[in-house]
Amino acid sequence: MTEKIKIILVDDHAVVRAGFRMLLATSEFIDVISEASRGEEAIGQYVNLKPDIVVMDLSMPGLGGLETIHRIVQRDGRAKILVFSVYHQRVYVNRALNAGAKGYITKNSAPEILTEAIVTIMQGQNYIEQGLIKTNSSITSQSDYQAIIHKFSPREFDVFRMLAQGMSVQKIAAELCLGYKTIANYATQIRKKLQVDTLIDLAYIAEDFGLM
Repeated sequence: MTEKIKIILVDDHAVVRAGFRMLLATSEFIDVISEASRGEEAIGQYVNLKPDIVVMDLSMPGLGGLETIHRIVQRDGRAKILVFSVYHQRVYVNRALNAGAKGYITKNSAPEILTEAIVTIMQGQNYIEQGLIKTNSSITSQSDYQAIIHKFSPREFDVFRMLAQGMSVQKIAAELCLGYKTIANYATQIRKKLQVDTLIDLAYIAEDFGLM
């Protein structure tokens, strides 16, 4: 590469940004030109500094990572954004890519993965950390979720909606006049069918379908 890749780091933790900067400083072809702790700040820096790539966390105060990605891409359809997050669940990967990110890696990845992802994205390709999206059995689109939710029994759908709204298993059991173990079993089966791990994942899916 004849010119260094200009990077903006976006994370609300100064220590994390410092770690990123030190890691990227080991590469002779990457230059961290600025840092931001919030999405609003990142958007302003993107407009003013015109970086090659934005390396961004998803969990931030204010706009948050997903909305920040969306707004940057609205301003510049050619924007290259790499998400670097603690979240490994598929629903986060899908939402980030749908918002316009070109790559997604986790903070548990090997140090060299960050540099590899930046170079790959700079070359015009997408980069998803291996294992985050599996090609055979994984759900990778909203239509896949829709097909599964459509097959839910009426009781499964009620439990799914209530879980996504933040209701506890005990409260759902009381609301539906069913036993705690019965609702707990429903919750396990629903997560298994949607291939998600947490109630936050269920909430994101429910939000996509206007159930929140």
